[in-house]
Amino acid sequence: MRYLIFSDIHGNLEALKAVLEDAKKKKIDHYLFLGDLVGYGASPNEVIQTVLSLKKLTMVRGNHDKAVCGLDSVQTFNPVAAAAIQWTRKALLRKHLNLLTGLAKSPVVVHNQITICHGAPFDEDYYIFGEFDAVEAFSYFETQVCFFGHTHFPFIFVEKDETVEGNLIEGNHFEIKLERGARYLINPGSVGQPRDRNPKAAYAIFDTETRKIKFCRVEYDIKEAQRKILEASLPTALAERLSTGI
Repeated sequence: MRYLIFSDIHGNLEALKAVLEDAKKKKIDHYLFLGDLVGYGASPNEVIQTVLSLKKLTMVRGNHDKAVCGLDSVQTFNPVAAAAIQWTRKALLRKHLNLLTGLAKSPVVVHNQITICHGAPFDEDYYIFGEFDAVEAFSYFETQVCFFGHTHFPFIFVEKDETVEGNLIEGNHFEIKLERGARYLINPGSVGQPRDRNPKAAYAIFDTETRKIKFCRVEYDIKEAQRKILEASLPTALAERLSTGI
């Protein structure tokens, strides 16, 4: 079974299309989406429609998904994010608002092999940034691998021999093979809003037969995504940050 793991599209259709086009060569059996279809970007309806067309698909909600459909307050967001949430709420088709409302709360176990969540397996809105956070997270899932999003950084935490070690994934391609006796907490990075100073869209592929996880980065039409943001009169900063991956 080959899984495509992707997260944090944030209304960026150009980045999503580039990821799916790149993944075509890899014969994906199951898509795992870790939350935040919308927010920041100017193509929320198109992003939702594209993701819903994927077969087979398992997904969970993100904090922006919740805020846009009214399940969470915008008061917890910074002014730029809040402005994008309010714009998105008005731009979305009713059926897509309903879709966001019905998204699953994480964590979700997939085929007894994988756990997926948006923030952390103990709190869907929590940011896992370091080993201290990861130690707690490992105690909340039983599968060998848990994939998470939310931070927009591609990252691996490994629990082995009662120790936890974390590493930021740098570069455009990286691969690990899962070790027996070890457990993994893995962030594939963000499709539509990378924040690791690499503007390329990020995703990962997990092949359960080879036990390998590949981290991938792909170029996309950033200028077109920026044009749409500015044309929609969304905050200028949301367009500018795409060029630098911050």
